[in-house]
Amino acid sequence: MEYSHTDAELIQQPIGYWSWAAYKAVVTRTRAALAELGTTQPQWWTLAQIARAPSPKTRAEISALLRDYLDTGPETMESEIDATLANGWTAQSPDGHLTLTPAGRTFFEKVAALQDDLWTERHAGISDDEYLTTMKVLQRFIHNTGGRARHH
Repeated sequence: MEYSHTDAELIQQPIGYWSWAAYKAVVTRTRAALAELGTTQPQWWTLAQIARAPSPKTRAEISALLRDYLDTGPETMESEIDATLANGWTAQSPDGHLTLTPAGRTFFEKVAALQDDLWTERHAGISDDEYLTTMKVLQRFIHNTGGRARHH
């Protein structure tokens, strides 16, 4: 890979811009790939929360967990959960617990494979040590500026 700046120039570059540019590139690529499969990122998050939960979660629990993720609001999360129901990927019990339908399980596995491919694509040429250092540095930036971040 050829870098657009020398090390001396990079050390002077604003983290706000570069972290935004990285976010934009990663999220845009991810959302475009998901759209090709006929889904959205919040729908994927919903399916993943259901598929990977050790015990069934309610709609309210999933909505509360995901509604602040990447600035997704409560209304958006509710409509995205509705879309997973309308697409036949999830079912809701009378007590509000969500489960994957057989079609939903198949679709989840297809999207999970895509997510694995996207992970590999994003991490090309980046060692685990470099990735870990990057994550720790980003967490330090968040802490140093009084921000708060949590991953789901």
